[in-house]
Amino acid sequence: MKKNATLGQLIGALRQRNGWTLKQMSEKVGIPLSTLAKVEGDKLSLSYDKLEQFTGRLGLSMAEFLAQDRGPGATAKGAPPVITGRRSLTGDSNSVRIHTGAYDYEYLCTDLRRKRMVPILTQVLAHTLAEFGDLVRHQGEEFIYVVEGTIEVHLEFYAPVTLRQGQGIYIDSMMGHAYLAKDCERALVLGVCSSDDSNLQGDLITLAEETAERPA
Repeated sequence: MKKNATLGQLIGALRQRNGWTLKQMSEKVGIPLSTLAKVEGDKLSLSYDKLEQFTGRLGLSMAEFLAQDRGPGATAKGAPPVITGRRSLTGDSNSVRIHTGAYDYEYLCTDLRRKRMVPILTQVLAHTLAEFGDLVRHQGEEFIYVVEGTIEVHLEFYAPVTLRQGQGIYIDSMMGHAYLAKDCERALVLGVCSSDDSNLQGDLITLAEETAERPA
């Protein structure tokens, strides 16, 4: 692709590379066919939010989408890496706290949108499965590391396992799971959830909010 390609040319190249019709791409990204046709024809542009929606629905970061402009070799082995320069610090003004009964969640670095890894500090409060409720499951994978206390990990396909301070576990998050405080009032764990879906953080917060709203 030539240098300084227009937005329409980038969208057209991406669509052709995937063998999609304009209608198929419209359905995938949630942008009306007529609008997408005008954008690809360089007769209309997209707002930043709409462009984020476009790339996010296709599982691309903005940087990955724009990297097409580097030419056919941009994604080949040995090509220069795309540097986004994103950075986020933890802090009270940059976190979201949700209490569900079983957990006290603190989602960290929430100012960064569409990130592929979601760091979460969690106070584990429930002590029994009856108190916890249904096992949780969601897209992606996660790593849990015990910072304070002891937890008992319940998994859909495995026998329970006990983890103490300084120990961790990596699991498939689609498998039903629950973390319980064991031999302590509460435990503190650091979790990192990961997924190809760049809206993972929003999905996890929504899931926690829905759990918090359920009657005890």
